[in-house]
Amino acid sequence: MQFHLQAYDHPDAAERRAATRPAHLARARELKAAGHFLIGGALLSDDGRMIGSVMIMDFPDEATLRAWLTTEPYVTGGVWDEIKIQLFRVADV
Repeated sequence: MQFHLQAYDHPDAAERRAATRPAHLARARELKAAGHFLIGGALLSDDGRMIGSVMIMDFPDEATLRAWLTTEPYVTGGVWDEIKIQLFRVADV
């Protein structure tokens, strides 16, 4: 099942994001190699600051996605505040 994950950072998370980013990207590479991470990137403010993330993920079910989230560095590092998960389907084009 594919999922659209949109996460907004805590307002005061810029330093935590910078410190945690290498671990977050390393996990994303692992997930990509396993076929779980399809595409993603940072949400930016109008002035170009990172304020959140968007990821298109592929997991067997939402429970497995949520279990992964408990170990995601931006969650454990207190970067992400609000997280929205929505079923998603990548277009076959």
